[in-house]
Amino acid sequence: MLGTITNTITILVGSVVGAVLKRGIKPQYQGALFTAMGLASLALGFNAVARTMPKSDYPVLFVVSLAVGALFGTVLDVDGRFKRLVARLEKADNAGADASSSSLAKGLTTGILLYCIGTFSIVGPMLSALEGDNTFLFTNATLDLITSAVLAATYGIGMAWAAPVLFCWQGSFYMIAKFFGPVIPDALVNEIITVGGTLIVASGLSLLNIKDCRSLNLLPALLVPVLFFLLKGLF
Repeated sequence: MLGTITNTITILVGSVVGAVLKRGIKPQYQGALFTAMGLASLALGFNAVARTMPKSDYPVLFVVSLAVGALFGTVLDVDGRFKRLVARLEKADNAGADASSSSLAKGLTTGILLYCIGTFSIVGPMLSALEGDNTFLFTNATLDLITSAVLAATYGIGMAWAAPVLFCWQGSFYMIAKFFGPVIPDALVNEIITVGGTLIVASGLSLLNIKDCRSLNLLPALLVPVLFFLLKGLF
């Protein structure tokens, strides 16, 4: 749980820093930090794929997972729905900026979505539980430190309430992986990490503004290896 605890603490720290700054963080500094995180995401994603792909018993499954996941994610428009929800929250907040409690509620909703819905917050705790590797979570913690500071500079110290939500979210994935770890085949773990690593590369490309891969649309790809192994076990 070290990675999740660290991620939770960084949101608390970022919220305090942002609330103290009040005036916000200059865009050029935000851009520099997100560029650094984009490069880190590319390195981590490529490393995960290179480390697990040679171990795969089903090399084609990785390709099928991405294709099927992208198709379903696009049909469901996961990325578009998420962006429109955040945009509506921001628009509503700008229209009613004098209502502080409503403003904080919208800020918390936005923050929780940003912190929890992503590859790092799903694959990270699972990898931590199964292999003791907290690299993804530490990277996510750095990203959330920046994001929480920016949000708290706008919405105030109340943004710190998003921290326990993140802890419960990541903790749930951690405990599921920890509890079912002994019965999860190593081959399935390799496939999930390979797909997850690819999604992290997609996130890195988006952070660097190289290509908007709509990485949220790719999240269903993580379920394809699980379904494949479940069906394989039945026949």
